[in-house]
Amino acid sequence: MEIIESTFWVLFGIIFYIYFGYLLFLVFLSLFYRKSTQNKETYEPTVSIIIAAYNEESIIEQKIENTLMLDYPKDKIEIIVFSDASTDKTDEIIKRNAYRGIKLIRIEGRMGKTYCKNEALKMAKGEIIVFSDANSIYELQNIHVLVKHFKNPSVGCVSGELRYINGKSTVIAESIYWRYEQIVKHLESLISSLTSANGAIYAVRKALYEPLPSTAIDDLAASLMIRQKGYKVLYESKAVAWEATAKTISAEFHRRVRMVTRATYTLLWIPTFRSLLNPFKNFILACQIWSHKILRWLSGLFLIFLFICNIILVGKNWIYDFLMIVQIFFYLLAILGYMIPVVLGKKDIKLTHTAYYFCLSCIAMLTGFYNGLKKRTFIIWTPNRQ
Repeated sequence: MEIIESTFWVLFGIIFYIYFGYLLFLVFLSLFYRKSTQNKETYEPTVSIIIAAYNEESIIEQKIENTLMLDYPKDKIEIIVFSDASTDKTDEIIKRNAYRGIKLIRIEGRMGKTYCKNEALKMAKGEIIVFSDANSIYELQNIHVLVKHFKNPSVGCVSGELRYINGKSTVIAESIYWRYEQIVKHLESLISSLTSANGAIYAVRKALYEPLPSTAIDDLAASLMIRQKGYKVLYESKAVAWEATAKTISAEFHRRVRMVTRATYTLLWIPTFRSLLNPFKNFILACQIWSHKILRWLSGLFLIFLFICNIILVGKNWIYDFLMIVQIFFYLLAILGYMIPVVLGKKDIKLTHTAYYFCLSCIAMLTGFYNGLKKRTFIIWTPNRQ
């Protein structure tokens, strides 16, 4: 019984650390760092915007218009759209805008986003490369806001902030998750560097970017590559990209599985990045990866074992009885979060939906981690909006 008790509290401590302890630790460390004052001097290097597209006929016109309207000198900006063997009218729409300076790179064979980005980089002429998705709509000041940080020669990558346009079933919980992520990223950037940029909006120095393995998830791999070279990866909350949430909770589940699968594969099976897990080589970066990524992906497993230990300990002490009730109540809320919209066809309730989304996210992350551990990965992608 003592072993079960010890295991219970170890698991409880790990779960607390994953969701609260790491954040509190970052808050504590941030007290010793003064926020740097931005250099107000105008900095306008040449910029290449690379947009990822696969079967985006429903959104690509809007993305082109949005990109052409960005507030940046037109003679210093280049717009490249790569089409990963699109089979709809995406290429046709892009070609219609060629006279406006939009360049199309069509890549045959469905090679995946990372491979396509490597190919697009060969054409790009800008000093700074901004990566974007076709469905990411930018605030007009974004390029200026991103590139101003590159005035500092120690900065190699800058990630913007993804925000969600109110959608349907996933918007409540997803917005809570992203607010939490934004706080963590802000603190990581203040203290050291981000572990990963956001694929919808991030910028890198072209001189630092090297071709990545096509099996790697590009935003994580690019960020880690920059950090390995000794440059900072910063977070800029004023550079905002807007996207619609996944249309269904099922689509969000599969998106999360795909992302964690690729990230796990990148960290565990690509030697360049696997070495970063060793705290004896880079203590701060390794701690960030374990705390912000791997432990969180495994949180569902810790919660399952915590629940089992708690069942065994019921009746031993009032604290175990209380925590058992709390867990049962939470999981009942999650079940209701599934039943209310799916079985009963009623409108989501914020509390029950958030509990359901949390549990589903844990399952998705655990599934993705298992896939990555088994050397499975996703190279090609299909947008959820299709």
